[in-house]
Amino acid sequence: MGIENAFGDSFISTRLNEAINWARKWSLYPMPFGTACCAIEFMATVGSHYDMARFGAEVVRFSPRQSDLLIVAGTVSEKMAPVLKRIYDQMCEPKWVISMGACASSGGFYDNYATVQGIDRIIPVDVYVAGCPPRPEAVLTALIKIQEKIDSKQAPAAQTA
Repeated sequence: MGIENAFGDSFISTRLNEAINWARKWSLYPMPFGTACCAIEFMATVGSHYDMARFGAEVVRFSPRQSDLLIVAGTVSEKMAPVLKRIYDQMCEPKWVISMGACASSGGFYDNYATVQGIDRIIPVDVYVAGCPPRPEAVLTALIKIQEKIDSKQAPAAQTA
């Protein structure tokens, strides 16, 4: 009689999922994709006054292969769209995306042929942050929403078919 028979199949995998999600939740590696004034606000968010590090996202990475949270901050032009898609594709699973500001979320006031009218036309977005530019508190709220999303998911390695 093994532990699987005594407690059922979900006992060990449930605890494993909780441990994996806890580790992912408190060790996010953000990669900023800053193209405009929202990138300046992101710098304020990681600075000492707002201190994004207290939410487990301290180490900002500038390589998509070392990050799991993409923060698109600013206007994305049609010429930049393939670059953004390639960066997203290079990130390892699981990965999350925050669309920061009006320009990244909906094109902002740039309603023309050269500007992408929302990055969700290129890559999937998990959380939108409103504002032009959004305040650092709004970015921290988006980070908390990503953490809640991570906490509620089952770890891909432990999923059963």
